[in-house]
Amino acid sequence: MQEIQFDLVIIGAGPAGTSAAVYAGRKKIKTLLITGDFGGQSVVSENIQNWIGDTTVSGGELAKRFETHVNAYAGEDLEVLKNTQVKNIVKKVEGVEECFEIEISGKYQDKNIISTKTVLIATGSIRRKLEAINADTFEHKGLTYCASCDGLFFAGRDVVVVGAGNAAFESALQLAAYCSSVKIFVRSDSVRADEVTQDAVAKNSKIQIIKNVEIVEVFGEKSVSGIKYKNANSEDILEMTIAGIFVEIGQIPNTAFAKEACKIDSFGRVEIDPWTQKTSEAGLWAAGDCTNIKYHQNNIAAGDGVKALEDIYQYLQGVR
Repeated sequence: MQEIQFDLVIIGAGPAGTSAAVYAGRKKIKTLLITGDFGGQSVVSENIQNWIGDTTVSGGELAKRFETHVNAYAGEDLEVLKNTQVKNIVKKVEGVEECFEIEISGKYQDKNIISTKTVLIATGSIRRKLEAINADTFEHKGLTYCASCDGLFFAGRDVVVVGAGNAAFESALQLAAYCSSVKIFVRSDSVRADEVTQDAVAKNSKIQIIKNVEIVEVFGEKSVSGIKYKNANSEDILEMTIAGIFVEIGQIPNTAFAKEACKIDSFGRVEIDPWTQKTSEAGLWAAGDCTNIKYHQNNIAAGDGVKALEDIYQYLQGVR
């Protein structure tokens, strides 16, 4: 087996990965951060208002701050490998020594295999997109994927939430605090939100659930002004005037490369112990939106990245 090159490889540079990298740099852990780029999902957001310490910051600016903060600790103990994707992770054991071999899309020191004692997966996820005419045109122009990030921009206005699960119903409750009205569009005749959340929605006079409907087109000029939607029972195409669309139809975790390395649930999320962020495989941790946590926010991902790093540090010190 080749000489182990790193004590830790962090995969991903969103809030979880960058937080862990900063802590790794401060603790002098020999670390490699592998990423396509910095920022995570929020890089496309024009105005983030819930990142702690900033009343407002754009996703692009936040990504630059992530990179600047990590590079402040880069050097002998912390290296950054950008524009690179991880293709596979394999655990190797030879005698009493074990490590992970990580196959990458590019090269590190003329090789496409990197060896490390521990790994932190922090690759996040991508939002499942709304499939409707002009949906991509109006992204971040009235069509959004985060009520916590963008909800206040629609105060006093009428909005639609698309989805049938807890995320959609919880977003609707949050939006009802400041929007004039909230309609939940459910594609089928049933919902998946738990009963407590359904009860809360039912008691809120601002919220209406509309079942068996599907948005087929989004329209407007500079921003969303309305939608066309189809009724599944009648096949009629109807129109509705609204100012905002909040899409909560699920996420797709970026975990394809890890399917043979640790336990992945039926939704593609890495299963972790929330106490430590450990996965099913010793020496392998995961943090942020790629994991099977309940809530998905930048601040939560950052905290989970730090939590994982603290546990990794203990592991490398022999505390297991």
